[in-house]
Amino acid sequence: MGVKITYFVHGTTPDNLNSIASGWSNVGLSELGIKQSEELRRLIKDKKFDAVFSSDLKRAVQTAEIVFGKVIKDKRLREINFGDLTGSDFKEIEKRMEEFIEKPFPNGECYKDVERRIRDFLNEALEKYDGKHIAIVAHQAPQLALEVITKGKLGNRQ
Repeated sequence: MGVKITYFVHGTTPDNLNSIASGWSNVGLSELGIKQSEELRRLIKDKKFDAVFSSDLKRAVQTAEIVFGKVIKDKRLREINFGDLTGSDFKEIEKRMEEFIEKPFPNGECYKDVERRIRDFLNEALEKYDGKHIAIVAHQAPQLALEVITKGKLGNRQ
């Protein structure tokens, strides 16, 4: 059967507003991010999910709790670890993303590592939630990995 997944990226953070690469830093939501999460809660109030999963990082947990209430935290859903580049200008990192598909950020991880984490999460979700509808609240890199895995974007990268 499979698992139906609805994916949500966390609300805006102060780092997002300032184009700072947060990575694994535990930044929370900005006022805007809180308002976005409250609006999302209103928009999806009639949707039913069998389970809601969230990255364990504060910004995702805050979003998930505002929108859904109870959530299951899972560190496999974390943003990419930018390592030494955490806190740097995200626009500069974006220009170099392809460089870090298979090569890790200095003292961090690569996008392939995120893909492996998401594959592991999905395999477990399929075992436990086959035929169910789950929600995920996480970050940009896991969303990209999910698209690579489920839609074959950037080629089949198994």
